[in-house]
Amino acid sequence: MSDVFDVLADPTRRDIVDLLRSGSGSGEKSVGQLVDALGITQPTVSKHLKVLREAGVVVAREEGQHRYYRFDESSLAGVHQWLGQTSSTTTASGEPFVDLGEAGRAVGALAKDVTVWLDDLLAKVRL
Repeated sequence: MSDVFDVLADPTRRDIVDLLRSGSGSGEKSVGQLVDALGITQPTVSKHLKVLREAGVVVAREEGQHRYYRFDESSLAGVHQWLGQTSSTTTASGEPFVDLGEAGRAVGALAKDVTVWLDDLLAKVRL
């Protein structure tokens, strides 16, 4: 399980997993599609895919000269089980814990986007 945490600690690998999880249809994407979506080089994407594949987070399917990747949800089963064993109904500060599910993830993603936008804006203002 610690391998999964190590693997997902890298922001680029998390971005790859997010792209594969949000894919339409089968959720499969080629290396080229991931390169286009991430805006980074093919060797960099391939390096990260290798790490994800070796940890079992993604699965590759070969078709001719192309490789298609998809997220393997079972790779996080140990994490889900661990979280289930450690969850409680209160936070460390004693406040009640409410799992907001999809809404919470959406707000978290929005907060992350706003933070990045503000950081970019501040960097431009400082120039």
